[in-house]
Amino acid sequence: MTIRPTTAADWRALKAIRLTALLDAPTAFGVTYAAAAAYTDEQWQARAAGTDRAEYVLAFDGEQPVGIAAGVVSAQEEYNLIAMWVRPHYRGTGLAARLIEAVKARAQAKGHRRIVLDVAPENVAAANLYLRQGFAFLPEWEPLASHPAISVQKMAWVAAG
Repeated sequence: MTIRPTTAADWRALKAIRLTALLDAPTAFGVTYAAAAAYTDEQWQARAAGTDRAEYVLAFDGEQPVGIAAGVVSAQEEYNLIAMWVRPHYRGTGLAARLIEAVKARAQAKGHRRIVLDVAPENVAAANLYLRQGFAFLPEWEPLASHPAISVQKMAWVAAG
């Protein structure tokens, strides 16, 4: 298993796993499948190269992408963990934790000691994963951008030291 940041050459792998994730868990992300499917090849290339705000990390089993996570700095200058997803067959293997650790390392390398994310508390598996990774719930709620009827709660992780 290889976990690494994407490069422009990874755009097809990024597109494939992101669209698969959006089909598998359509109400877990801030973008819809339809919106992401409409991105041009050039937009996917920019995303993979990290020139479109978010920096993606993919997990590969051989050549096949099996997990994804990303970090993006918000308008409030907060480092956000986004796009977290692992193929069902790889869930429970520790892969999700490794992806989160990769995003934490990237955030810290850029000088960020705090990472935030949004999760629907009803998504118990995801919430528990984040709790095990040292994230804590904050008393902050907002509607999910892609599905405004769903409220998500902010969680935060702070680096030790």
